[in-house]
Amino acid sequence: MSGLLDPFGLLRDAAYGAERFGRSLLGQERIRLAVTGLTRAGKTVFITSLLANLLAAGRGRRTLPALEAAAGGRLRGVKAVAPELHGLPRFDVAAHVAALAANPPAWPARTDDLSSLELVLELDRQSLFGSVMGPRTITLELLDYPGEWLLDLPMLRQDFAAWSQATLARLRSGPRAAEAARFFAFLDALPNYAPADDSLIREGAALYRDTLRGCRDKLGFRFLQPGRLLNPGPRGETPLLWFFPVPRLLQGELAEAMAERHRAYIEAQREEFFEPYFRRFERQAVLVDVLGALHAGREAFEDTADALAAIAEALRYGGGWLDWLTGVGVDRVAFVATKADHVPARQRDALSALLGHLVAAPQGRVASAGVATSVHALASVRCTEDDVATLDGRPVAAVRGVLMESRRSAKVYPGEIPLRPPEPGFWEHGFFEMPEFQPPRLDPAGGAGVPHLGLDALVAALIGDKL
Repeated sequence: MSGLLDPFGLLRDAAYGAERFGRSLLGQERIRLAVTGLTRAGKTVFITSLLANLLAAGRGRRTLPALEAAAGGRLRGVKAVAPELHGLPRFDVAAHVAALAANPPAWPARTDDLSSLELVLELDRQSLFGSVMGPRTITLELLDYPGEWLLDLPMLRQDFAAWSQATLARLRSGPRAAEAARFFAFLDALPNYAPADDSLIREGAALYRDTLRGCRDKLGFRFLQPGRLLNPGPRGETPLLWFFPVPRLLQGELAEAMAERHRAYIEAQREEFFEPYFRRFERQAVLVDVLGALHAGREAFEDTADALAAIAEALRYGGGWLDWLTGVGVDRVAFVATKADHVPARQRDALSALLGHLVAAPQGRVASAGVATSVHALASVRCTEDDVATLDGRPVAAVRGVLMESRRSAKVYPGEIPLRPPEPGFWEHGFFEMPEFQPPRLDPAGGAGVPHLGLDALVAALIGDKL
């Protein structure tokens, strides 16, 4: 992240930049792709589909035609790299594809830890000496992690007082206030100089965690911090997570203890998550469930927009002089509206346009830094076909798929997607349906790839220039 002037980090970045340059000269490039996004945006499904379709393309299947076109028909093979003995857990593509192909099919379980996987793409060289030098190779490294953790990135630039003030202000607004009522009652009952009593700390942290869970699960909100309080990972809940925002009037031992735990949490996230994994990604896909936010209502939609803006501000985009000096930094970003198969074809352009409006300000800052940006509508796994339904006696564009709950085929008219953030009248009279569809029947071995919408165009935009 720009602004973190760690000399040792800069030296590591410079060494990594030199390594990248040397590998490119040898025709052995590496691309590190961070798949980021808000919780429940479909990151795990996206990575599963991407990897399965890349592996199938390496076996000659036309699963990603736009990517094949970007490669000029020179893609000759794709294979998974053997996992390191001491690396991150391996992203289990086979298990996820098997879950999608089961009878009845099931969506992969939500991510609760970091995992990664590397693929090697082999391509014919364009030079006259290609037959002598052998194929070029590009190693594509992907990282999957819980979406809740992404919202910790904006916290890296806030001290405890600023974070508390902003968090409490959000919790007091709109429907969040009802979910936070017990937590605010706890804060109001504290004396101004409350002691750092362990039972008080545990009670406050538990009430704050329950507030965040209610905002996520009942209201569909996403701007919830810290992320590990909602999804602590395989280590479970630790004392590092026992902190909560406090009002400015609160002073003394408890306030000091909360500030110290906040500082310790930020440092742990920086050292254990951000520095090792985010610092050197060259490409980023930022996934957003725009349709789910519309379905959840005005407050949830605006909360999603605020969260997206905060994330975009915090992510380390390239283009600065330090990135030029060290040879690292993100140079391509794709903003992606997921679950595009839930709306008919004529509305997918509106879905892209709506996301474009949501990211207009952060996208402009990214573009001004010399980073190529794009906006996409995507279905990682296509579950529907376009159809026509009847509404109030008139035909309307709809989608047809098998509903997850009933296992029956149904036509669904999802409603109209606005081209820009909706006016108040949309929320007063708008109608938007967001059912859960069943995955299509798949080959359990994944040999034929996974049906999708727009995945090939997205991947071509992210890595096509390297092919």
